[in-house]
Amino acid sequence: MNLFEIEYIYLFLLILPFISFLYSSVGHGGASGYLALMALFSFAPETMKPTALLLNLFVAAISFFYYWRSGFFNQKLFSSFAITSIPFAFLGGRIEVDASIYKIILGVLLIFAILKLLNVFGKKSDKETPINILLALAIGGVIGFLSGLIGIGGGIILTPVILLLNWGKMKEAAAVSALFIWVNSASGMIGQFSIGIIPDSQSFFLVGIALIGAVLGGYLGSKKINNKYLRYLLIFVLATASLKLFLTSI
Repeated sequence: MNLFEIEYIYLFLLILPFISFLYSSVGHGGASGYLALMALFSFAPETMKPTALLLNLFVAAISFFYYWRSGFFNQKLFSSFAITSIPFAFLGGRIEVDASIYKIILGVLLIFAILKLLNVFGKKSDKETPINILLALAIGGVIGFLSGLIGIGGGIILTPVILLLNWGKMKEAAAVSALFIWVNSASGMIGQFSIGIIPDSQSFFLVGIALIGAVLGGYLGSKKINNKYLRYLLIFVLATASLKLFLTSI
């Protein structure tokens, strides 16, 4: 991958930290946003998955650090999902799907991310119920496999699940999701390594750009921030990328 041969790459580099900022502020690594952005700028499909996983590792780590330091991390809730998600993310990471199928799956996943950003589900509730361990283990396995297969961390799925089931509050869900994303991304990347796929060296340049937004987003998100306008911008990016993925998969 030669970044500077990609058309409008400087616009891509300008948007990237805004995406990492918004995702980090809500405890996510941002893989769905990075994948959408890479799809919009016509990155090669084979480079998208390892690059998104690498970006996730760094951004989710920053986000988790701030939420953990603010006292929102629930270890029991995290473990209930992570025990099964980690091995299944590794299995998903070992599987390479056809480019057209990959685009369709990713396009559907981006719609899910848009619904999450629009607060269609997973809204804040003051009510909490005990964790159903067996259900959490099953959910963790499914999300983990999908995470490794597509190149995400699974936070955009896990956060609304936690909130819908009333197993945690908003910032608690964000803290758990941040570490969940990190372990799944690491496991999925190890799965990629096991079949000989490693991130391009230029991907680390993208990490540096993304961290600019991640540090600020993680800090402000764990305190207080209104991301309304950035959220609308991200929704536009995700929707446009999803449409492009569906059209190019036909």
